[in-house]
Amino acid sequence: MNLQTIYEQFMNGVKMTTPLEFIAVITGIASTYFSKKEKIYVFPTGIVSTLIYIFISFKGKLFAEAGLNIYYTIMSISGWYLWTNKSFNDTQKPLLISYNRNKDWRNTILYFVIMWIALYFILHKFTSSTVPFFDALASSSAYTAMFLMNRKKVESWYFWILTDIISMPLYFSKGYVFTSVQFLVFLLISISGWISWHKTYTFNQVYKLNASIDQI
Repeated sequence: MNLQTIYEQFMNGVKMTTPLEFIAVITGIASTYFSKKEKIYVFPTGIVSTLIYIFISFKGKLFAEAGLNIYYTIMSISGWYLWTNKSFNDTQKPLLISYNRNKDWRNTILYFVIMWIALYFILHKFTSSTVPFFDALASSSAYTAMFLMNRKKVESWYFWILTDIISMPLYFSKGYVFTSVQFLVFLLISISGWISWHKTYTFNQVYKLNASIDQI
């Protein structure tokens, strides 16, 4: 596929963008931005976007992505509650940004790999998906990212970045050009989000250290 063909496909895709896809893209970008800023609005905007993408994904035969967006919706409701009310490990303290420990990393990678294998098997054997390998890869990465984000883990951004890189050509190949552009925006926000969350984590650690010294 040469550049002229890609350009023509891009322009045709833009012209065919429906109002529904446009709303899904705008709310999706807003949700990612609010996630970077650690704002609770990440969840209501995300729910609007994912509900629309459930329909879009089924229509484009991206079945793993459809299941992923159902998962997004459920996890957004759960994350909304966790971020608003409680810490994951402590019912009294607010949930703070943190990094995975060694055991957490082991569980994260295991979760990602199992999801990838399981989704690929289901798509390959039981659906008419034309891109089961990459559909499963993008979805398993996003499943992992959402799981970590609900717990405010910095590593969630690593998996969001992987998801964005894979999803750009995946949706472009299905004719959802505006959505593929959305994932390019997501990629830039995700990189920025990783930097922002790392800075916040570092600041919190310094603050805790200073508070401990003051108590001595």
